[in-house]
Amino acid sequence: MRSWAVTASAKLNTVVEAIAAGLMLALVLDVWLGVVDRYYFHWQLPWPEALARYLMIWAAMLAVSSGVARRNHIGLTSFIMVLPYRIRRAALICMDVLTLALFLYVAWFGVGFAFGGATRHAMIFGASLAPFYAAIPVAAALSSIQLVLVLLRDLGTHIDDPPFEVPQEEAT
Repeated sequence: MRSWAVTASAKLNTVVEAIAAGLMLALVLDVWLGVVDRYYFHWQLPWPEALARYLMIWAAMLAVSSGVARRNHIGLTSFIMVLPYRIRRAALICMDVLTLALFLYVAWFGVGFAFGGATRHAMIFGASLAPFYAAIPVAAALSSIQLVLVLLRDLGTHIDDPPFEVPQEEAT
């Protein structure tokens, strides 16, 4: 089960990171187009700024699940590191379960948020805001899935036995 969780987490994270990288590329091109439009061609395109905002939201929200998969989110470990190993492990598992509950809560209520965006329209695009608002429940659902996978992968040992490579210069 643990090896399956490692593989599934890595594959899901690869897909999410590829999508986030594509969104960031689109964001850079969109902002570049907006700058070129404003200072050189004077087309006065109305949509690059709004599109950049939504691309950035999607990219940032998808990056949350990548941070969960890599265990790269900020954490205060000074207290947890003074605990005995078994208590530390139990506390880390409890924190993962609480974090999972938070992500599931956000995903559940995020669906209603996204449906609420269906009634609102982006004047510039002439389209519903639902696809843009959907970043919240999608990111929360992906983060929930990743959290379950890394919980199975690490089982509370990720501070003592990190699941990632530490570069040699940082290890010394």
